[in-house]
Amino acid sequence: MPQRDEVDRIVEVLSALRKAGAPYQLSPTALVQQTMVSSGTMTNRIDRMVTRKLVERRTDPNDGRGVIVMMTASGRERVDEAITSLVHDETALLSRMSPAEQERLSSLLR
Repeated sequence: MPQRDEVDRIVEVLSALRKAGAPYQLSPTALVQQTMVSSGTMTNRIDRMVTRKLVERRTDPNDGRGVIVMMTASGRERVDEAITSLVHDETALLSRMSPAEQERLSSLLR
């Protein structure tokens, strides 16, 4: 089972693909830009995610020399579970705050 930091890194990449919308694919360059890691680091992450069947590498249909990274159904399940868990945790944290405190936090975050 992957360690917590690695899970966070995987979820970060899967989240970027999820935000891209269907068909949940981006170029490695776009993933590097969105996650702000080096191309070598992204290559290693993608390799590990391909091994875990969370993403697939495909030939870019617009450029036969290019590659796109496409999230698999398993990857979508994993990221959706992570987002659901995050929303649940945030709701629990916010429920401890008064409405005035929640409004203040919202204002500060804007």
